[in-house]
Amino acid sequence: MSTAAGADLLFRPVHELAAMVRSGELTARELVQASLDRIEALNPTLNAFVDVFGEDALAEADQIRPGDPRPFAGVPIAIKNNRAVAGRRLTFAANLIGDFVAPYDHNVVLRLKAAGFIVVGTTTLPEWGILPTTETARFGATRNPWDQSRTPGGSSGGSAAAVASGMVPIAHANDGGGSTRIPAACCGLVGLKPQRGRISTAPEAGEIFLVSDGVLTRSVRETAEVLDVLHGPALGDMSWAAPPAEAFAASAGRTPGKLRIAMTSLSPVPDAPIDPVAIQAVQDAAALLESLGHEVVEADPPWSRPELSAVFTASFGPAVCTQIRLAEMIAGREATAGDMEALSWALYELCKGINSVDALLANFQLHGVGRELVTFVDQYDVLMTPALAEAPLPLGTLNPQDESDPLGAFTRSALFTPYTPPCNISGQPAISLPLFQRDDGLPLGVQFIGQPAQEGALLALAAQLEEANDWTDRRPDL
Repeated sequence: MSTAAGADLLFRPVHELAAMVRSGELTARELVQASLDRIEALNPTLNAFVDVFGEDALAEADQIRPGDPRPFAGVPIAIKNNRAVAGRRLTFAANLIGDFVAPYDHNVVLRLKAAGFIVVGTTTLPEWGILPTTETARFGATRNPWDQSRTPGGSSGGSAAAVASGMVPIAHANDGGGSTRIPAACCGLVGLKPQRGRISTAPEAGEIFLVSDGVLTRSVRETAEVLDVLHGPALGDMSWAAPPAEAFAASAGRTPGKLRIAMTSLSPVPDAPIDPVAIQAVQDAAALLESLGHEVVEADPPWSRPELSAVFTASFGPAVCTQIRLAEMIAGREATAGDMEALSWALYELCKGINSVDALLANFQLHGVGRELVTFVDQYDVLMTPALAEAPLPLGTLNPQDESDPLGAFTRSALFTPYTPPCNISGQPAISLPLFQRDDGLPLGVQFIGQPAQEGALLALAAQLEEANDWTDRRPDL
């Protein structure tokens, strides 16, 4: 297979690739080799991978034969390096954890493997997944395939860069404050944050308040089909989302009917400057929705509150710092400032100063904020916002290693991504769609927030928008 043919192949949808392997038109080895060749060619520039499992991935591919009944047998996939892959390094892009080798597969890895996906490697993230950019002391900067001077977003930045550049056709991601939707918007991909509790976080946690796992894809159908593979509780979970009435792929294939959609560009971070291009994208999306027969009204959610950032930090911070504490246990010693970036250390020190009463109070306050958002959206079918407040940031804009202002990058990041964290608080599903492009060719995303546990309805609308304004053939010039 020629290099050009292999590159074109990896931009095809995962269901088509699986069908080619199943029919014998293409062998799993050929498909995995195409992915590995593309990684070898592009990763030295884009820096999207932590580790690549070439020989093992090919050996696994050799075991797959035509007619394999698994839905995605032979399709290569990458896993963000904050989820355990048995026998592989689990680093969180942090020096403290060293080269710890995970002794088990995380639930999402188990389910992806069971569906026939072949894990070809693990992808980069900001240290501990804190920032919405992917630049670390340990692994360096990951670059956006659309403009290599800019970030691919974060924290699932490596996965987004890998998919957008065609190194893999799909990649795992997760979202604790926008970490799937932000890189989707930066890299021109579909990024769904499912309902809280939709995808099990086993075996480490029985439930997690802010974080939801998922994937980054080029099309809505792919996102829906893989959600069908991933959803559902695992034994021992403390809570889980109610099961859908039908398969998500079936819902995504239905016409959504006439919807009442609220639109807003009001920032949840008061007085945050919003790029006029992002506001125009919402207005253009509104016009597109109206042309499809939907009703669109302007309405501002009750989320522009000065105290919200501090309360979110009081919950998000301890969630991040729990990872650091676990890393200390793995390392067998207490961390020092030299073990991590200045931002991580400052956040860790801040969290150690939060007593249990204040932490519980912050969660209690966030429950109230979440209830207000769910109540607001209940008046409509969907809420539409900009995905980002700015274009993908130039590399170096957020510096987690700045010892003179260690929390400055965290504070500044809120101005870049004000629209994504509220849905992690409320738990409801939200999706970023690459509806438009900026004048310079950079992707321009719009976010759609759905009703609780109604990913199917959200996917149906997303699929309708994709059909009306197809983005799936857009590729960065590499």
